Amino acid sequence: MTAAYTVREAVGHEDRDACFEVRRDVFVHEQGVPRELEYDTYDETAVHVLAIRADGVPLGTGRLLHGADATGKTGADASVGSLGRLAVTKAARGLGVGAALVRAIEDAARERGLAAVDLHAQTHALGFYERLGYVAYGPEFPDAGMPHRAMRRVL
Repeated sequence: MTAAYTVREAVGHEDRDACFEVRRDVFVHEQGVPRELEYDTYDETAVHVLAIRADGVPLGTGRLLHGADATGKTGADASVGSLGRLAVTKAARGLGVGAALVRAIEDAARERGLAAVDLHAQTHALGFYERLGYVAYGPEFPDAGMPHRAMRRVL
């Protein structure tokens, strides 16, 4: 597989459908997250980012919650965005897609005047986020039946 891909904010229904396809493949099919937990009302107002191969194949996605949508996940701090639903297809893992998606979400957060980004990382992914500058805080907690930790990066 070629490593040629672009990462950009999702625009229009076709891009959003591609984001949801990646999430379905990774979270629902691979990890067994119930469909009703994977998709929520935040999908309507979130900023979605999409990694797409030159031939149009979606490789990864993630989303940024901001404003009132994020405050429930960020300790009620409106200056902090919430990164979530980061997913990379099996075929694209190891190509730097995940890091590129995180950086695109951080760019979107900066464009919206946010000072930091929080996320809830599956514990097996802590090292990935730490390498990108995120710092874990608080105790481990379950989410969709998997252990997670809260993490933050000041922008």
